[in-house]
Amino acid sequence: QELIDRNIVGKTVLVTGGGGSIGSELCRQILSANPEKLIVVDCSEYNLYQVEQNLNELNSSKCLKYDLEFVLCSVRDRIAMCSVFENHDIDVIYHAAAFKHVPIVEKNPLVSFENNVNGTKNIAELSVKYKVKTFTLISSDKAVNPTNIMGVTKRLAEMICQSLSEKSEKTIFAIVRFGNVLGSSGSVIPKFEKQIKLGGPITVTHKKIYRFFMSITEATQLVLQASSMAKNCEFFVLDMGKPINILDLAKRLCTIRGLSYYCTEEGTFSGDIEIRITGLRDAEKMYEEVLATEKTFATEHPRIFSAHEKFISLEKLTLILKEIQNSIKFENSENLKKIFLSLEEVNYYKSNMLEFCNNLKKIKVKKEPIEK
Repeated sequence: QELIDRNIVGKTVLVTGGGGSIGSELCRQILSANPEKLIVVDCSEYNLYQVEQNLNELNSSKCLKYDLEFVLCSVRDRIAMCSVFENHDIDVIYHAAAFKHVPIVEKNPLVSFENNVNGTKNIAELSVKYKVKTFTLISSDKAVNPTNIMGVTKRLAEMICQSLSEKSEKTIFAIVRFGNVLGSSGSVIPKFEKQIKLGGPITVTHKKIYRFFMSITEATQLVLQASSMAKNCEFFVLDMGKPINILDLAKRLCTIRGLSYYCTEEGTFSGDIEIRITGLRDAEKMYEEVLATEKTFATEHPRIFSAHEKFISLEKLTLILKEIQNSIKFENSENLKKIFLSLEEVNYYKSNMLEFCNNLKKIKVKKEPIEK
């Protein structure tokens, strides 16, 4: 609690993407930690309405009198966001606004690039201009050795924060990476539960696909704690426990409901419900990593570790971002791939996903073998 209070108590806090699953929980946690003011930004009217109702109820039920403001705006709109900074003396920012669903981002690269990369650039640059004390980017394990556009956009967003940190005297940047969050939009467990309710099939992309999981509350609390420890644009990595096999997860969900299952790909052909292997989606990894480097450092919190990773100077990065945007705009996929592959700091691979995963550095496999 001491770490959470350090960045929140008596402060004016802005949360972008505040209507999303991670953003809304961040807002709830922040409101419970006595801020001076909480500003919630989201581009979805419905999401903003939902979080407004929820936070106002929380404010009333606990007899709180905190100043709440809800702004319907996209982080891509620099002029509108500039107005928010002009009208509020913001101390702390949690930047959670991002398009995150891998297959959708893969098929809509331009708008995703504008949102995830240019949107981050807007908020980060305004943070420096208006001397915000702490800026925290909510990143993803998919930014590590990315095999998809979503991962690349998150890695570029990270590098924007890294390069701006070098130029900023007042604003401290922090980057927090973690994996899948239980119950978030698009999470696999609600999807499996819905498929079970409909009688199946339960669809799993691969028999040996692994993912890390943690609860929304746990993830957001660790984000708040990590950001308060930032000194010089560290990467903070959360201890997410052991990776879970998704096929095993599907089987467990059947078992706890008293259902028998079958999977023709495993040689079983009868049961209450079918588990069907559908094949890896476009740009999907078999397993995720949380760091490209093996060197991590302990922090004040036993479940949070820090690290530093390579990045590009702000001047060079700005030119690269313009070139990427032009390649996407004119649908020059070959040039786009060429740019991504040339960036050692991104370490992007656009190849057969199975081949990529088999050839990855065996950092995770050494610690947690896929086949036991």
